[in-house]
Amino acid sequence: MPSADQPNRSPLVFITGASSGIGQALAARFALAGYRLALVARRTADMQAWADAQGFGPDRCRIYGADVAEVDSIVAAGHACMTAQGVPDVVIANAGVSIGMDTAEVDDIHVKARTFALNNTGMAATFHPFVKPMVARGSGTLVGIASVAAIRGLPGHGAYCASKAAVVAYCESLRGELRGSGVAVVTLLPGYVDTPLTQKNRYSMPFLMSADAFAARAFEAIRSQTSYRVIPWQMGVVAKLLRLLPNPVFDRLLAGRPRKHRQSEGVDAAP
Repeated sequence: MPSADQPNRSPLVFITGASSGIGQALAARFALAGYRLALVARRTADMQAWADAQGFGPDRCRIYGADVAEVDSIVAAGHACMTAQGVPDVVIANAGVSIGMDTAEVDDIHVKARTFALNNTGMAATFHPFVKPMVARGSGTLVGIASVAAIRGLPGHGAYCASKAAVVAYCESLRGELRGSGVAVVTLLPGYVDTPLTQKNRYSMPFLMSADAFAARAFEAIRSQTSYRVIPWQMGVVAKLLRLLPNPVFDRLLAGRPRKHRQSEGVDAAP
């Protein structure tokens, strides 16, 4: 439904990391539901090509270039969106990075800093421009994309698991802060989603689902303003069971599991 401050306009969704994968699938699902799109990523040409292929003109979709890891960059994109399209009804902080990490390698410490800058500080910076306008309006939904990897740390995934656990805690804190304001906070934890990047992973990916299937389930969770949901639910069960395992059992179970590619191996980051 249109917001109170935009009674004659279609609702608007603002999505970061929208140039491919989950972000692009979410954009397609929200467009199908009649939303106008504000799409954000560094690869603006890829987003524009996709929008053109869908037949979306500027009245349906606008593209904003930003580096979510740079606070001023993503904040500026948020303000540009409000100037051009109004205050969004839904903001999805989807942009994120996942790169393998070895604490013994100093270069990987820099990888961890970059991971937190994008996955955590970048998420807060994505939400920042919209919080006061949404509270003033009395409505809106802020969506943080975490991961099922937030539930238990995996060897070689220290930066990613820690950053996604921080997403869950941050969104929970934000939800409490905004309680009673009319602004909802939704935390989504994807399991394994089939994208060109995850296809490079060198370990098994149980309950793998397509990006479109994930987007369909995510849309329903966002529409119902569900505070926390693992998608698919089967991965949530697996992760919770792993959480219950005693540490020695968990450590033996994960021993020898292939690890995520590190930056030095020259492989693009994948969620």
